[in-house]
Amino acid sequence: MMRRAIGYLWASPNTLAAVAIGLLLCGRFRWVQGVIEIDGPWVLQTLNRLPIQPRAMTVGHVVFGTDLAALTVTRAHERVHVRQYERWGPAFIPVYLGWSLWLQLRGRDGYRENPFEVEAYAVDTPGPSMPDAADEESDRRWS
Repeated sequence: MMRRAIGYLWASPNTLAAVAIGLLLCGRFRWVQGVIEIDGPWVLQTLNRLPIQPRAMTVGHVVFGTDLAALTVTRAHERVHVRQYERWGPAFIPVYLGWSLWLQLRGRDGYRENPFEVEAYAVDTPGPSMPDAADEESDRRWS
């Protein structure tokens, strides 16, 4: 119980920023298994403007999704990211982006080979642990 409370507190700067973003995007908020899930038309537009166009994206204890179906399908994957935020706290975003940059500078895939994503894709079932890079729609199906 105490460990869980510390995880919420440690991730809270990211969570609070995400809640503010969700409010600005006029998102629909749901509380699911200890996590705030947010979707809505402006959330969809925002996610579609990102370079990888994810179906869902986690920030602290908040998961943004393109729609309710995407939030449901990506739930296990995104909960791995929630636990990562509980471990890394405010350092999660800079460390995640640092890994992506480091991989890209070495000619590798900064998204699919990022250790945070490798860990999250490991829980995805059924199918491969990572989407096929040749599949143009892979970033829409996977978070």
